[in-house]
Amino acid sequence: MKLTFGALLLCLVAAPVAAQDQAITFPYDGSFDDATFAVENAIIGQGLVIDHVSHVGDMLNRTGADVGSDVEIYKGADVFLFCSAVLSRKVMEVDPMNIAHCPYSIFVTEIDGEVAVGYPTYPEGPMQEVQAFLNELTQSAIDGF
Repeated sequence: MKLTFGALLLCLVAAPVAAQDQAITFPYDGSFDDATFAVENAIIGQGLVIDHVSHVGDMLNRTGADVGSDVEIYKGADVFLFCSAVLSRKVMEVDPMNIAHCPYSIFVTEIDGEVAVGYPTYPEGPMQEVQAFLNELTQSAIDGF
């Protein structure tokens, strides 16, 4: 496939906008460790089980030199993966392909000294109920319950 200069320029300009539309983030007034603790407690406080915590920041920092980069993207970045049996059943009964959005996640990042908590956006329709729930959990973590 051959791209024209205009098409290439459009791809370069549009990519950051698309990435911004993929997640909703909120600043966290505290340390990265405090934010991860708050997110963990918000999830567990709803009676949910955290299936996995992905330490994305640690992995990227550890492997940077191996892939020829010295750029530190995150001072810290963790992704909490979990599911809700109630919400998952509800959205997957409407459309079994909503499995593509499971497990759900909330992430914590520290970039240039700024800590943020966020979650991915979901398509219109039944997944908006999951997005609203993730917003509720995130706000609970930010507000300290």
